[in-house]
Amino acid sequence: MTDFRDVRTDQRFEQGFADPEGQLRSVFADYAVQGQTRVILHVEADPALRGTGAAGRFMQALAEHARSEGLKLAPRCSYAVAWLKRHPEFDDLRA
Repeated sequence: MTDFRDVRTDQRFEQGFADPEGQLRSVFADYAVQGQTRVILHVEADPALRGTGAAGRFMQALAEHARSEGLKLAPRCSYAVAWLKRHPEFDDLRA
């Protein structure tokens, strides 16, 4: 796994994870900026990572990053919406 990062120039959060064969693959979320809110437009995991839990670990890192940076999240992507609904411990981040 690589560290979570905010690639501000691309308005994208990303994180790398090893696939079942050990190759580094990425999970990312494209976002729009609205002040201190990040509108999560799209979350995508490399196909080799699907079913490994990498997207969920990425979303947890994203939520923890948002909390540490004082950001709010406004999910528009169905995966992000569902993940946040399943994790009420991050309700304080909802915009």
